[in-house]
Amino acid sequence: MLGEYIANDYLRAFVVFVALFFVIRLVVLIIEKIAVKLTSKTKTDLDDELIARSSKPVTFLAFLISLLLTIQEVSLSASVSSVIKSGIYSLMVVVFSVLAYVIIDVIVINSFKTLTRKTKSKIDDSIITLFHSIMNVGLVTVSLLYILGLWGIEVTPLLAAMGVGGLAVALALQPILSNIFSGASMVLDQSVKAGDLVYLGDGTKGKVEKVGLRSTKIKTFDNELIIIPNNKLADSTIQNVALPEPKTRATVPFGVAYGSDIKKVKDLVIKELKAIELVSKDDNVVVRFSEMADSSLNFKAYFYVASFENRADAIDEANTRIYNALNKAKIEIPFPQVDVNLKK
Repeated sequence: MLGEYIANDYLRAFVVFVALFFVIRLVVLIIEKIAVKLTSKTKTDLDDELIARSSKPVTFLAFLISLLLTIQEVSLSASVSSVIKSGIYSLMVVVFSVLAYVIIDVIVINSFKTLTRKTKSKIDDSIITLFHSIMNVGLVTVSLLYILGLWGIEVTPLLAAMGVGGLAVALALQPILSNIFSGASMVLDQSVKAGDLVYLGDGTKGKVEKVGLRSTKIKTFDNELIIIPNNKLADSTIQNVALPEPKTRATVPFGVAYGSDIKKVKDLVIKELKAIELVSKDDNVVVRFSEMADSSLNFKAYFYVASFENRADAIDEANTRIYNALNKAKIEIPFPQVDVNLKK
């Protein structure tokens, strides 16, 4: 019918394209306006973000649909028409992949992130990052295979070749893959995470800076960075001071001279330790008479600190207070000595 008014095929195709694109875009715009009004009444911003991020892909999809319908108005050879249609379908697959990514990223990932902000654990963040990476790789792989099928390329032999090649690569990269799986297992097992204070079986001590895919970085008390492969770390004995909770016990040994009043020493030290701000008030402070040594009566003071990060400062203040309190009370603090008797 339109051919009666516009004889030129290309001009007629252009008019059809503009009209189709205008109508489709107008329908999409109306739907977006209605959706915006509906989502404005909700408490979450995820639906608004979804509409905003999907607007450009939807517009490009409307462009491709209009272009696909317009081709029918132009007389083209079968081969040229097939190539053009395959190209348009390939672009449409890419657009649908982008839309799928946006939907999953906004609804699933952001919703999960909102929930994990309410938890104190950092493992949730690691799982989100891992899932996000897997999702990206999966979408790209599926889209690429579908596009290859559109262009007449046999996917089955390609998958078989990729399987053989993947096996060869996996064997060559076995050490790297071992580190990756070891790092993932530590994250999922919650045995080690960033910020934990760890003591390793080989004597290494420090705070975990980052658990990466290949290695874990530990910062020592001397401000030195130690990088340990994940597979070696997973196979070693780890004392994690931050687990099962940040609260930790501190021990302060001290000694007094023979002849000192045991009860007076205990009461005095307990009073001083309870006055320390870093000492947990929810747990008892205990002072035990541990042994009668060669030159002194030895004691050990036990108390809890709310966080392992404050243990060194709490021990420092405890030693200072115990020393000053014993001196003030005229309780002698002995030092090692040997008495030598000369026999005539």
